[in-house]
Amino acid sequence: MRLFGIKSKKTEIMAPLNGKVVPITETPDDVFAGKVLGDGVAIIPCSSEVVSPVSGVIVNIAHSLHAICVLSDDGAEVLIHLGVDTVNLEGEGFACHVRAGQHVKAGETLMKMDLDFIKSKGLNTISPCIITNPDKVKDVKMQYGNAIAGKTAIMIY
Repeated sequence: MRLFGIKSKKTEIMAPLNGKVVPITETPDDVFAGKVLGDGVAIIPCSSEVVSPVSGVIVNIAHSLHAICVLSDDGAEVLIHLGVDTVNLEGEGFACHVRAGQHVKAGETLMKMDLDFIKSKGLNTISPCIITNPDKVKDVKMQYGNAIAGKTAIMIY
């Protein structure tokens, strides 16, 4: 029996930061702008709190705390990269509030980043949020403009 008129459920990836969402191609880093690691958006942050964009498990936290990856409950790997070239800060300016293997809910605090400190080091705070396993998701639609962390959908599939 076929049911007509029933739409498949859409999944939303929420903004991990408050700020302005722009196309990933606007990231001043060739790896992200060229979509080498995956596709997504970038956020020009205006506050320090970083929240989980999805409900899922923390699968990786960079030793320098500049990046974190969450495997969503439906199988999408979402990487949040905090700033450009911030790996060189070796963790300074970042505070992590979760651990690898921990299950988190969308909107739960993951990290804090000190925007003023990062800028004082001459680094750009633009933060890519990408899906690193695009084969697991279909028909991703990017959403641009102002976003509220944990409340505004930035990608829908």
